[in-house]
Amino acid sequence: MKGRNLILFVTPAVIWGSTWFVIKFQLGVVDPLLSVCYRFAFAGLILLVYSKLRELNLQFSLRQHLFMALQGALLFGCNYWLIYISEYYLTSGLVAIAFSTLVFMNIIFNSLLLRNPVRRKVIVGAMFGIAGTLLIFQEELSGLSFEDETFVGLVFCLVGVLFASLGNITSAFNQKGRLPVIQTNAFGMLYGATLMLLIAVLSGKPVLIDLSFAYLSSLAYLVIFGSIIAFSTYLTLIGRIGADKAAYVIVAVPVIALVISTIFESYLPSVYAIAGIFLIVIGNGLALRKK
Repeated sequence: MKGRNLILFVTPAVIWGSTWFVIKFQLGVVDPLLSVCYRFAFAGLILLVYSKLRELNLQFSLRQHLFMALQGALLFGCNYWLIYISEYYLTSGLVAIAFSTLVFMNIIFNSLLLRNPVRRKVIVGAMFGIAGTLLIFQEELSGLSFEDETFVGLVFCLVGVLFASLGNITSAFNQKGRLPVIQTNAFGMLYGATLMLLIAVLSGKPVLIDLSFAYLSSLAYLVIFGSIIAFSTYLTLIGRIGADKAAYVIVAVPVIALVISTIFESYLPSVYAIAGIFLIVIGNGLALRKK
């Protein structure tokens, strides 16, 4: 990968590798609908102010706004709403496993909707990546039962991944239509936040906020790093190398999460985890190489 693309790949992988744990602090007092709303409302407003100060173009047609709204609803709304709900039932490891299927979904939708060819090396790399993720979290998988709430959590998570993939493809389409990433993210995040607020109000959810340090600090981290920086770099990467290859950021996330856990939580990786990391590295290498 070229140097710029490598930075665009590593940045969201490192950030999202830490957000699985941070999201746990968002659960409890505030309904997931509103937590997602707050996260992307603040992020969208910050990006909008940034765009205004930098005198970036903020004049777009109605059609362009509709596609921004579609990207926002899929990627900054429904996707995260369902992921937040799934974390009530699943450990962060199982969520990471389920989310790694984004690679295959992006390959399929990239071919069906954008008419891009299916690259064999990307599929082979995806198989290595998924196998590695399964190895890393094999202990959690061994205790998985479809007779309890875990199954409900997996359904929520996989539907969330489906929305995320469609959001990725919409972003790739928007960038092909010359829509700039920063402004598209700004409006898209605000549209996604508005949709979450509407659903919350219509479903009778209490509109409140948790003023605890844990909630506010985790929200700030998710706004600045998990939303503004991570999505800006990731969606730019999609525009440069394609949605199928860019999805390998998600496959790399469990590896980053394990490294962070090893450093800060004294986690000792098992033989399975080391083998899984090795397979994920091979998968990434196969999918992202030029030849």
